[in-house]
Amino acid sequence: MRRLFTVIDFELKNYTQNKSFMVTTILMAVLLFGASFLPRVVNLSSMTGVETESLFGGADDEEETGDTGDEGEREICCYCDDSGLIVSEDVFADAFPDMDFKKVTDRKTVSETVEKGEAKVGFYLKDAFHYDYFVENSEMFDDTQMIFEEVFTGLRKQAYLAEHGLDGEEFMTQYEAPCEGELIVLGKDASENYWYCYALVIVIFMLIIMYGVMIATAVTNEKSNRSIEVLVTSIDAKYLLFGKVFAGALAVVVQTGTILAAVLAGYHINREAWGNKLDAVLHIPSEVLITFAVFGVGGFLFYAFAYGAVGALVSKTEDINKVAGTVQMVIMAVYFVVLFTLNKPDGVVMKVCSFLPVSSYSAMFVRIAMGKVSMPEIVLSAVLLYASIFFMGWLGAKIYRMGTLRYGNPIKITNALKSIRQKD
Repeated sequence: MRRLFTVIDFELKNYTQNKSFMVTTILMAVLLFGASFLPRVVNLSSMTGVETESLFGGADDEEETGDTGDEGEREICCYCDDSGLIVSEDVFADAFPDMDFKKVTDRKTVSETVEKGEAKVGFYLKDAFHYDYFVENSEMFDDTQMIFEEVFTGLRKQAYLAEHGLDGEEFMTQYEAPCEGELIVLGKDASENYWYCYALVIVIFMLIIMYGVMIATAVTNEKSNRSIEVLVTSIDAKYLLFGKVFAGALAVVVQTGTILAAVLAGYHINREAWGNKLDAVLHIPSEVLITFAVFGVGGFLFYAFAYGAVGALVSKTEDINKVAGTVQMVIMAVYFVVLFTLNKPDGVVMKVCSFLPVSSYSAMFVRIAMGKVSMPEIVLSAVLLYASIFFMGWLGAKIYRMGTLRYGNPIKITNALKSIRQKD
């Protein structure tokens, strides 16, 4: 055991004495912590909805100067009405206060006006139920058509009421009065917890990929410079692999924990100044953070042993991707499956993923944050994950021992497993 701690101490010093590692950790923590004080330095009331005293306070520039923009640059919408409805420019102007409306005589003129750039959009009202919408280039998010349809529908209702001698105001009051309901959440509100779960899934995915490759590269470097030949004669191979993996896990906890703690602490201090606008991402319940730590560390250890083992199968760092492809494919598959089913935390797919060691590291804390899960299920999932870690560690040590003294072309994982079975 003392040899294991010696390896951990040596590998951990490689991280802590690495200037880029320390500078990145400290710089990210300081910058993100400082960014949480932004509403106290700069007036962000237009975004946060909270008026705070700031060093560069005051109203927004437009409010201070009274500059509302150049009225001559207002967007233009052209339209032609063949619907038979009574359409006035005032109706459109109320719905689109930032646009000027130009009435033309026919559909062709609408199309040509938009095509020449003389109008941003155009509408041709065929009849009371159909219209054409003209744009030069379709945007990803365009609410102009949706607003127009509401206006168009309202005009049709008014025309129908006028035709049948009905009082439009009374109709709107009695038949279109909005319903008022109050949402009472007895369990967990998935809509509030969605975004921080989304962010945490991405964080753990990036950590596994980044540090996993670092561990595999470290193993391959030792093999490429032949230092592994000296190491395996003085210390058991399993201690070397376990030491590298545990040191990497500690480095992950230190770096990620420091940055995450700085972000959460800074936001907690300045939460009111932000108007609680970032609660969806940064106001994370303690039970979710604890679960994220337990299962996140477990998932990292599981894949770190796999990366360490595949690193021993090659003799050159440029060959790592040849043997690590399978591991990376599994990680990517888990990543996309969890993200795509994030809105269904109690679905069959998410439940199955929360018990599989290859995916429980991200699926289980999602279920805890957004779904319904019992304590026995959490314990069972944790036991399965950490039992699989020990198995992966044992298997990784075997592959590591077998692969470290083999040089030349990359060794296929299937051939490595056959060699281990034969020796056993």
